[in-house]
Amino acid sequence: MSQRLHLVFGGELVDPTRNAFKDVDDIHIVGMFSNYETAFNAWKAEAQKTVDNAHMRYFIAHIHRLRDEETEASPTEELG
Repeated sequence: MSQRLHLVFGGELVDPTRNAFKDVDDIHIVGMFSNYETAFNAWKAEAQKTVDNAHMRYFIAHIHRLRDEETEASPTEELG
């Protein structure tokens, strides 16, 4: 994959010390971005809107790092 896609999303966590969402159906998808800089700016804008809620978290997922299902897994990956 030549594009470096980043997904920005967030929602309310069950516990602020874990990354488990309170309601998966209520996850806020901010958007998909073609580079890290624009994804970071979107993440920061959303995170700042919810700074007073300790249970609210936003994340940047590096979609371009996901494994291609057509590519054979490495021996180390198969152990996990």
